[in-house]
Amino acid sequence: MGDLKEFDELDRRIIEMLCKSSQGSYRQLAKQLGVHPTTLIQRVKNLESKGVVKGYRAKIDYIAMGYDYTGLVHIYSDSIVEVEKQLVEIPEVVAVYDVTGEADIEVLVTCLNREDFSAVVKRINSIEGVAKTNTSVVLNVVKSENEFVPELFGPSKK
Repeated sequence: MGDLKEFDELDRRIIEMLCKSSQGSYRQLAKQLGVHPTTLIQRVKNLESKGVVKGYRAKIDYIAMGYDYTGLVHIYSDSIVEVEKQLVEIPEVVAVYDVTGEADIEVLVTCLNREDFSAVVKRINSIEGVAKTNTSVVLNVVKSENEFVPELFGPSKK
């Protein structure tokens, strides 16, 4: 596990900038940070090699694309590892979380319509090792994980 103390101020500024937007050339991003592009490239490669930066992708609004049915499926299982292996193979499963609490696994599911959503939940229930599920339908997304920017400089003063 990493420790925030491992990162200097420039590393922290790079991470914060990449969380907000990784669009733009190294030259443009370096200019925003006030560093030489070579310095930025070296720092980003170092963060990638440490596993801090695991890739780059666009922030997609699935609802704007027509994926109107999103839900959290709380799964109770006595074969957690085997069930999780099967869950990651379901295309509509956006995320699989190994959790503590009442349920053993939480999955985020998004579908185009109610019929697809129902079929995915039934598919999850049919996986060997799933004892039961409890599904919560998402009504509105107030804040998503795509909007999270870690507080790298300590708690913000709001």
